[in-house]
Amino acid sequence: MPDRVYPPVIAAAKLMFRVLDMRITVEGSDHVPATGGAVLASNHVSYLDFIFAGYGAQPARRMVRFMAKHEVFKHRVSGPLMRGMHHIPVDRAAGQASFQQALDALRAGEVVGIFPEATISRSFTVKEVKSGAVRLAAEAGVPLLPTAVWGTQRLWTKGRPKSLTQRHVPITIIIGEPMEPTTDAALRERMQELLDSAQARYADSGEGQWWQPAHLGGTAPTPEEAKQLDAR
Repeated sequence: MPDRVYPPVIAAAKLMFRVLDMRITVEGSDHVPATGGAVLASNHVSYLDFIFAGYGAQPARRMVRFMAKHEVFKHRVSGPLMRGMHHIPVDRAAGQASFQQALDALRAGEVVGIFPEATISRSFTVKEVKSGAVRLAAEAGVPLLPTAVWGTQRLWTKGRPKSLTQRHVPITIIIGEPMEPTTDAALRERMQELLDSAQARYADSGEGQWWQPAHLGGTAPTPEEAKQLDAR
């Protein structure tokens, strides 16, 4: 499929990273196949995660087609961009159509990005994951790439004001070794391991920050508290 929109968007994002002097660390980009389909399954702590998870595939010169809620495609600004980058709209009322579109993209050799938790994790730990990522990888016969992003929540996350012009923010992206199609529980466990690794080595870590998970001394909600907040 022709990509007239995606490359300039990537260039603009990289320029913004430089202007804001973001300290981006990417690990495991060599796990992204140079050709052929793959499912990139990332944790979800920020509204910006798709930008950074996709950036992790740039060393392999791959453009990730992310699955995102269909409302984003209806917005007058984001809609044309999302369609132009060939991302995949997800309508929860017609989930099979979205699944088939993603499956077709994988079989055509694309890398498809998914956030298996479906929504942002307020606790900054990995929530229970949905079955789509594992099912897609299994049916398409492609590798499953567990991925963790960390630090993006400091820029824009659920329940907090945006801070998009904040400078010098460290961002970590870790792409794990490919997994053969597996279970949802195994995927979640591996994503949490990668996230634990990113959090343990994060440059600005320390107790008391709102963006740190409770088990590391931060003031973010516990997973149980986050579940209650999501249910409101």
